[in-house]
Amino acid sequence: MTREDKKLHDVQSGMEGPRDAGGHPTKDERVVGPILPGAGEVAARPARTLWGDAFTRLRKNKLAIIGLVWVTIVIALALSADLWVPRFFAEPTFTGFGSLEAPSAQHPFGTDRIGRDVFSRVVYGSRPSLSVGVLAVSISLALGLILGALSGYYGGVLDAFIMRTADVFFAFPYMLFTIALLAVLGPGLQNVFIAIGILGWPSIARVFRSSILSVKENEYVDAARAMGASDLRIMFRHIMPNAIAPIIVYGTMSIGGAIITEAALSYLGMGVQAPTPSWGSMLSEAKALMIPAPWLTIWPGFAILTTVLAFVLMGDGMRDALDVKMKD
Repeated sequence: MTREDKKLHDVQSGMEGPRDAGGHPTKDERVVGPILPGAGEVAARPARTLWGDAFTRLRKNKLAIIGLVWVTIVIALALSADLWVPRFFAEPTFTGFGSLEAPSAQHPFGTDRIGRDVFSRVVYGSRPSLSVGVLAVSISLALGLILGALSGYYGGVLDAFIMRTADVFFAFPYMLFTIALLAVLGPGLQNVFIAIGILGWPSIARVFRSSILSVKENEYVDAARAMGASDLRIMFRHIMPNAIAPIIVYGTMSIGGAIITEAALSYLGMGVQAPTPSWGSMLSEAKALMIPAPWLTIWPGFAILTTVLAFVLMGDGMRDALDVKMKD
């Protein structure tokens, strides 16, 4: 091959560059080699993480975003109720309006049988429902994460004891077990989220245990153990961050379930007690007036339906977003 043919071949193959007197590539080119097209663009991209990818996928899920927006609205209404509901409508325990007034400009949701503004009661009723949902699930998460981690990581007798204890909880119907526990503790908001929280840990423990079992067999866990890391460090530094994703999804969906449970208990008279408004107690009071005053059941029922559905949509969207098998 002549010098001109070799030069043409180098240009076509992208290897033409600085050469010495003998026509050989310089030292820098021999070390670095040709620069591939687009290599600079790839190198300039920011590093992608699991949570960054999950957030990107979550933003593309329209139903999950709708659920997130509705939950945000409900939380904002509940937190700011003292600032604007008494000013424009009435206190939720005020009884100075007409009885069973239909929805109007003054009372968008109408009034109940003793003259209380239904809109105000629906807004204030979101407080116990959201409180029970968040606090009860927090108690379940605390118990479930600890017991599930111990069961999945250590196994053996401890695993058998924790899982058989969970089976005992699963053996009883959930609602009947909650009612029985409230019969011992007594009705009231505080006892409601304690009862729901205590009875909700077995499901979370089982989910987290299975996640722990799949993660602890990875090579980086064995490497950390070989380097002398303690069990506590291995658990919190290497296992839990990679096993927590299913629990985030399950916990989000569980808030909706806790809200339904609280509404059912309040409907039966074992949850939030009068005069504190609650969506479940409002339905209980309105069950005898469904025909003459249907708005008394429509609006608290709508609040329960949309809030629970919003949490379920959020959980479903987070499940898809945190699935590492999903492709953009």
